[in-house]
Amino acid sequence: MTLGSDTRTPPLGSPAAGQRQTITQTIRVRLREPARMRNLELGLLVPAAAIAIGAVLLVQLGALGTTDSGMLTLVSLPPIFALVIHIALRIVARDADPFLVPIAVVLNGLGIAEIYRIDIAQKTLGWDGAGVRQIVWTLIAMAIAFAVLLVVRSHRVLQRYSYIAMAAGIVLLLLPMLPGIGQVTSGARLSIGFGPFSFQPGELAKIALAIFFAGYLVSNREPLSLMGRRVLGLRLPRARNLGPILVVWAAAMVVLVFQRDLGTSLLYFGLFLVMIYVATGKASWIVLGLVLFVGGALLASRVLGYVEGRFHAWLDAFDPSIYNATGGSYQLLQGMFGMANGGLIGSGLGQGRPQTVPLASSDYIVPSLGEELGLVGLFAILGLYLLFVSRGFRVGYSGADDFGKLLAVGLSFVVALQVFIVVGGVTRVIPLTGLTTPFLAAGGSSLTANWIIVALLLRISDTVRPPARGVAR
Repeated sequence: MTLGSDTRTPPLGSPAAGQRQTITQTIRVRLREPARMRNLELGLLVPAAAIAIGAVLLVQLGALGTTDSGMLTLVSLPPIFALVIHIALRIVARDADPFLVPIAVVLNGLGIAEIYRIDIAQKTLGWDGAGVRQIVWTLIAMAIAFAVLLVVRSHRVLQRYSYIAMAAGIVLLLLPMLPGIGQVTSGARLSIGFGPFSFQPGELAKIALAIFFAGYLVSNREPLSLMGRRVLGLRLPRARNLGPILVVWAAAMVVLVFQRDLGTSLLYFGLFLVMIYVATGKASWIVLGLVLFVGGALLASRVLGYVEGRFHAWLDAFDPSIYNATGGSYQLLQGMFGMANGGLIGSGLGQGRPQTVPLASSDYIVPSLGEELGLVGLFAILGLYLLFVSRGFRVGYSGADDFGKLLAVGLSFVVALQVFIVVGGVTRVIPLTGLTTPFLAAGGSSLTANWIIVALLLRISDTVRPPARGVAR
């Protein structure tokens, strides 16, 4: 080496210079990609906010013939808070998925607009109306999701608390059965009450159980993947490994029998089945689980009167004796008549009669929207759900760690299965249950749980996002 040579800068074309150029390129791409994703999210939030506020404006013009600036101001608060979440994502989760928040804002906004429309028909405007309460609950749910983003800096931390999540899920499931605070709604023990406030702890239980299932299945994947004897061409799991699925099946049957809630029972059991299938890749778990649940449901339909009534209302909905019976098919058929009245393009926001359907703003929010938005509007809403779930699945399968993969798939499937159970029930594809439609239906507990799911998916997507194309990570 000659005197005065610069040892800090390698000669052009040397291996060291090439490595330095690659590192520089990697840094530039990593800085540019998150900014592009957040800019895309901001670009999607603008039309999402316009749809949410515009839907309420159309409701006012259609139902009242005038506008209410006070309500328009209130309904603009959730999109503004979504902008706050967007700004926070630029700081704490720059790689997070850019589609989740805008989709949630649109669905949530459409739900608020339809609930407000039903308030107008029922003359329960102002702070006594369910629409204003839905806005308040939306802000609370978004604030909790914001806190989750700040507190949970990596989804892998949740794996340490798998069994705590299990205990929390069991406690939340049992709370409605406790005397004094448990409340009966439409014959089912779903909520707890404290004075004028009520809450459905089962909505949060599904998140806790998803965390537990993900942690448990990661730790026990190998023994659960071992197959036993072949029966009717299908290789079933070994008897010693049937414990987990039998325990979860028993828990689902307890919910079905003692809380009288077929939908929640199906939701929890379906969540476990999908997660164990993703963890092991063995279709036999799905077959075995379906046989267990269908068998249990058929037995319950013979033994439990309310389950039998649900099946009769489903199979013989147009029978006059069932239509006019208490708890019969009147509600189901009214919703179907409303959707039929909406036709292809709907009657228009604010111009239908969704208030004629019982529980139009909660259990039957989908028929209410179907009447005023028509088949095209319902397909658009289902398309948003499909995109939301597909982004969640993409988040799961993009990651390298098994826990994040299972958790993202589980949380996304909860939303998908809940939508299927609700839409399938009101369209008479499956027996009707009492679940709420994510983001759309009135109810603070459902909103809170679903916005927490959004926050967790954002955190997972930020942690497991794959490197930019052409750049090694």
